[in-house]
Amino acid sequence: MNDTNPNSPEDPEMEEGMENSTPEAEPLELEDIDAATMDALSEAEAATDEVELTVEDQLIEEIADLKEKLLRAMAETQNIRRRAEKEKEDAHNYAVTKFARDMLSVSDNLRRAVDSVPNEDREIEAIKTFLTGVEMTESELLSTMTKHKIEFIAAEGAKFDPNFHQAMFEIENLDVEPGTILQVVQAGYVIAGRLLRPSLVGIAKGGKKASSIHIDEKA
Repeated sequence: MNDTNPNSPEDPEMEEGMENSTPEAEPLELEDIDAATMDALSEAEAATDEVELTVEDQLIEEIADLKEKLLRAMAETQNIRRRAEKEKEDAHNYAVTKFARDMLSVSDNLRRAVDSVPNEDREIEAIKTFLTGVEMTESELLSTMTKHKIEFIAAEGAKFDPNFHQAMFEIENLDVEPGTILQVVQAGYVIAGRLLRPSLVGIAKGGKKASSIHIDEKA
């Protein structure tokens, strides 16, 4: 009985030759890749680059948008702070407006008391002492008002300004320009630059220019 495997070659040399004759795998050359495959690879690479650029662009846009929102928020905060400071300042400056108007009547009465004394009586010792006391009181009152930004409007000799003066009558005077304030009937005041009470004045008229000045006949 023969133990030889019928499927195996009987000659050992033949077996060795067969083993040596097995073809080896050759490396894939770039030339062997067809054009379709190259196009597919190129498209995949381009798509990857496009996705990366799109994500980067989105991030840049989001950063720019957030920066703009931050700047707007900072500007709005600054505006709110400025408005709050302005309102606080106005409240401080104008809180005493009504009280200041009432005190102007006191100042007016003190001035009337001084002006009502005839010049010939001012040399009488008792009256002179009285006037000195009244004038000192008036001066102290005006000084206190100044501390609270309540200031007297210097009107006499100035040009008429409807923002601070109220014309009561006209005075014929060709020696000065029309609209010049010649007489102050009642002193005017401002508080922190804002009109508290206008000066009641008499103004000069002359020529045709005087017709352009508005006169409040109802005051």
